[in-house]
Amino acid sequence: METPDFSEVVALICKEDARFDRKAYEFVRLGLDHTVKELQKRDATRVGRSRHVSGPELLHGLRVYALDQFGPLTKTVLNAWGIHRCADFGEIVFNLIEYNMFSKTDQDRREDFEEVFEFEEAFVKPFLPSRRPRGASGPRARGAL
Repeated sequence: METPDFSEVVALICKEDARFDRKAYEFVRLGLDHTVKELQKRDATRVGRSRHVSGPELLHGLRVYALDQFGPLTKTVLNAWGIHRCADFGEIVFNLIEYNMFSKTDQDRREDFEEVFEFEEAFVKPFLPSRRPRGASGPRARGAL
């Protein structure tokens, strides 16, 4: 039997579970690839060998990958795809596991993806202007608008 194509499987998943856009699944797949490569760079003894990625590791990798891909629009893009919190990434991952697109260990749980970070903190705050200390020179310090 032929292995189904990733996009075909995602189409099936989206028919059954319309919470997330198809692009969200592709993003998670690419983000997993990015995360594995980054983890392999840090652990030179494992280069070239397969490595399991935990839920929190994947979330941190997805955060970095999303910021790299979308910059200040990251939260807007993810929200448009139906992703509003870390647990949503977990739902996507477990949907892909159910269709044998991703694998898991006996220790992997949906709860591993809950509240690892807040979206505002991770995707909005890095792009907010930094506050100047009191007494700093500049237009506001001199009374200008």
